[in-house]
Amino acid sequence: MSNIEVNHQRFTIIKLLGKGKGGYSYLVTNEKQKYVCKQIHHEPCSYYTFGNKLESELRDYSILKSIGIPLPKLLDVDYENERILKEYIDGPSIFDIVLEDKMKDQYLKQMKEICLLLYPQKINIDYFPTNFIVHNDNLIYIDYECNEYMEEWDFENWGLKYWSKTAEFLEYVNLHTKGE
Repeated sequence: MSNIEVNHQRFTIIKLLGKGKGGYSYLVTNEKQKYVCKQIHHEPCSYYTFGNKLESELRDYSILKSIGIPLPKLLDVDYENERILKEYIDGPSIFDIVLEDKMKDQYLKQMKEICLLLYPQKINIDYFPTNFIVHNDNLIYIDYECNEYMEEWDFENWGLKYWSKTAEFLEYVNLHTKGE
């Protein structure tokens, strides 16, 4: 196993959790506890434009936290290496819940309650189901990304398409999970 450091504190990488538009997220441990370490990347993204990705993450975290969106705590920031250390939230993602036909109405109800916090602030988040973990039956948004509200990208018009086994969801599964 390899290691990663955040401000000279060494963590063992357990596994890659995922790659997003802004970085790679790893499940890491310091032998006492699990965390998530996000390493910012500078790979091009054809459908999204960033300024400073690390600053964007920190700004978005602050915005979402201030309006009451359930998020993992931000624990540390390594500016030099562009790494963020977050609280690890244990539980299945909404993506996995949909795949396993275990969706509950209460998760959609919680998502709509989150939207009631976001929309008056004119904010959207990334509603893709891999960005939500269910922990003790509570929905947690594990990404820190938020954007200016646009109706075409809100939950009802975009996100909801991926919160059940729709054609869009199944197409994503077929394109991204072959050979796993």
